[in-house]
Amino acid sequence: MNLSALGRTGLFRHAVPESWGGLEDGFSGLLQAHIRLGREYRDPGLVLAAGAHLWGALFPLLRHGDDAQRNRWLPRLVSGQWLGGHAITEPQGGSDPATMTAQAIRCGEGFRLEGEKRYITNVPAADLLIVYARLDEVVSAFVVLKDDPGVHYRQDHTVAACRSAPMGEVVLEGCRLPAGRLLGRPGAGLALIQQALEWERAFIFAGIAGVMEWQLERVIAFSRERCSGDSHLGRHQAIAHRIADMRTRLDTVHLWLRECARLADAGQRLTLASAQTKLVASQAFLESTLDALHILGARGLEEAGGMSAWLNDAAAGRLFSGSDEALKNLIAALLGTGEGYRPGIRTGDDPARRRRNAG
Repeated sequence: MNLSALGRTGLFRHAVPESWGGLEDGFSGLLQAHIRLGREYRDPGLVLAAGAHLWGALFPLLRHGDDAQRNRWLPRLVSGQWLGGHAITEPQGGSDPATMTAQAIRCGEGFRLEGEKRYITNVPAADLLIVYARLDEVVSAFVVLKDDPGVHYRQDHTVAACRSAPMGEVVLEGCRLPAGRLLGRPGAGLALIQQALEWERAFIFAGIAGVMEWQLERVIAFSRERCSGDSHLGRHQAIAHRIADMRTRLDTVHLWLRECARLADAGQRLTLASAQTKLVASQAFLESTLDALHILGARGLEEAGGMSAWLNDAAAGRLFSGSDEALKNLIAALLGTGEGYRPGIRTGDDPARRRRNAG
């Protein structure tokens, strides 16, 4: 299954206003659709590619594009006719905006982009990317099309995880863009990156939750069918406890996903909740995949089962959209400690109030 085909099923219409071809069913509707996607296809790479399309391109254009930009590109992205993504990560500094070296130089009425982006999901397939570069020393966002002069896609570096998600590099050499390609105001790039990552962290594991649902069902069925001694495998406490842990992790992920959908539908910030959701969900997927492989034994290593291939995918899940360590730093900072603590600035005594303000 490719993203264009998914677009024709209406996957990208959820939480999008009817005026732009959407279903206007809110983020709760989007959440359920992506859980079904994971259950049906059981492909973390497909989930990652769909997330890059939505959170990297479609929603930034929906929220920050002007009427001309939205009229020109949104219908193609919502329908799946075009595939999108965003380009943040660079060869030397990773995805840290503070070390970003890609440059946007004012050139007449427009801009010239120079730089290199790496590990960009949906490249080389993407028709449109939101590319982040420094303009007058501050990060700004630009709409870049695949066929723009000076845009070169490459696949020199690949990763052994989420293999069905295209991933490559973008080289910008004298890439000239008209003024209308600036997304949002000049210097708004950091805010756009933060919002895109918040959405991605909040909902990227909705599809993975669907994968985990199938994973649990497969393990339970195996524990009933497989004989061990004079009883079924699940009769052993060591196996039953692992299955109980898998269910508890899955339910915890569902609770966090629903909380993010509730906040998003209420128009509230997701900064804290999305970081917590991604942290909990990525750890849960890896731990439950290890438990599933332990229970299934050699059966779990069979290529047809797909379970062993998920190990790399689950390990990658603890890196993309922010590593566990980066997310913990962010959570601590939002609570007024760690890197976020500034002596002499009061954070207040009410944790609930701080959470509301942060999230």
